[in-house]
Amino acid sequence: MELIKEKQQISPAYDPWDPIRSLRAYGRHVLTSVEMTVAQMCNMRCEHCAVGHTLMMSEPPKLPLSLMLKRLDEVEHLETLSITGGEPMFHLKTVTDYIVPILKYASDRGIRTQINSNLTFDIGRYELVAPYLDVMHISFNYTCMEDFHAVGFTHTSHEVKSGAASRLYERMIDNTKRLNEAGMYISAESMINYRTHSKLSEIHQLIVEMGCQRHEVHPMYPSSFAENLPVLPLSDLRQSIHRLLDTRHRDVWMLFGTLPFFACNTDEEDQKLLQRLRSEPMVTLRNDPDGRNRLNVNLFSGDVFVTDFADIPAFGSIYESRLDDIFNSWLQDHPLSRTVDCHCPAAACCGPNLLVADMYYKGADFKTRTALLPALAK
Repeated sequence: MELIKEKQQISPAYDPWDPIRSLRAYGRHVLTSVEMTVAQMCNMRCEHCAVGHTLMMSEPPKLPLSLMLKRLDEVEHLETLSITGGEPMFHLKTVTDYIVPILKYASDRGIRTQINSNLTFDIGRYELVAPYLDVMHISFNYTCMEDFHAVGFTHTSHEVKSGAASRLYERMIDNTKRLNEAGMYISAESMINYRTHSKLSEIHQLIVEMGCQRHEVHPMYPSSFAENLPVLPLSDLRQSIHRLLDTRHRDVWMLFGTLPFFACNTDEEDQKLLQRLRSEPMVTLRNDPDGRNRLNVNLFSGDVFVTDFADIPAFGSIYESRLDDIFNSWLQDHPLSRTVDCHCPAAACCGPNLLVADMYYKGADFKTRTALLPALAK
């Protein structure tokens, strides 16, 4: 393993999770990002959770850390690692025996790292990972404790009293403020859905007040717990984004991802929104990494998925294969990969992911379409 100490600072000009970077560098999609599911338990059951059906009340043993590190060593172009769950910080032993060693490994290789957490546990757990972590990613879709209570415990097997929810909400906010003040880079993600689309400006204000350096915004798509929730029309999605852009703090990085609007769309309103997004300062559009430059590894089974949403069956195992080989097999052999493998250099666009294509563009062949905004691509 070659040790690389220097790291470029993550910024709107440098987002190492965006697959457009490796596509430009290598002329094709290559595996640069690995996501690991290290937890199948969570202290919350959010109504929109994209992995909700995989959550458990107890966990089986995880595979040996040495095997995971061996497979990471074999990835030729590895640039980023993401740690997800469930709630990765649920068990202190997972933090000490898996997460911290993985982060140390990544730090030694100069690899950027992210943890997806709800930040509701004792701050000491987060202080353990702070020296080695690049991005702490949290979900924040609330304007008040009542929102948190209503959204965060929809699928619990027992009633969660408002007092208990309030304590978690206050700890989450306090942890976020304290960790930000201590120098941790915290990126708060909000989903545009039937609950939040008219409240994004208020949510953004709270995120800024907590000190977060970045606000991510993604539409909600029907996966797992969210599969039966109301779906917003595209017109409501557009309006909510415009309102947010009107009221945002212009010195805070806003990252929009998995938007169902593309430079090859002929709809005039889509084009107006894209033009605005591409011309606003401190605003970026991230192409979806899943299946483009990222795989997910389940650290309990060793199964490899194209996304942690688990809607697509596993197509490999780290017990049997190298991750680069599994990724190349996905690109070359899997029929679903060929349905979303378009790339438009003029628009810096990798096209829709599987969820977006299925939800809004059934039957559309993006490889036959042409971008209408080439001059504004960035």
